[in-house]
Amino acid sequence: QVQLVESGGGLVQAGDSLRLSCAASGRNFNLYTMAWFRQAPGKERDLVAAIDGPGRNARYADSVQGRFAISRDNVKNTVFLQMNGLKPEDTAVYYCAARRDSGIHSGYLLLGEYDYWGQGTQVTVSS
Repeated sequence: QVQLVESGGGLVQAGDSLRLSCAASGRNFNLYTMAWFRQAPGKERDLVAAIDGPGRNARYADSVQGRFAISRDNVKNTVFLQMNGLKPEDTAVYYCAARRDSGIHSGYLLLGEYDYWGQGTQVTVSS
């Protein structure tokens, strides 16, 4: 069993930066692909970024490519999302997710492929 706890959300202005953290409990953290999803009011939950178990490979949504960076610390069992150049359209609840697959393989975009979820942290970007 893996428990995920997100932190770092808040209210910022357009152009600001935030760093989200997701602390994971349990064993073998490096065997999980970790991802950040987000869900805005009235919209579906979509992938923002994913990173493989060793932290060597990452994938990003087109909308955040070049602005956001996902990373992980497998000693501290934590995954991060550095968000720069925030825009009002980035406003959403951000969720951390874990998938029992150390590689970013087919299906990584799909909610149903992830085995564990955090409770989410609100990010609000004002214009």
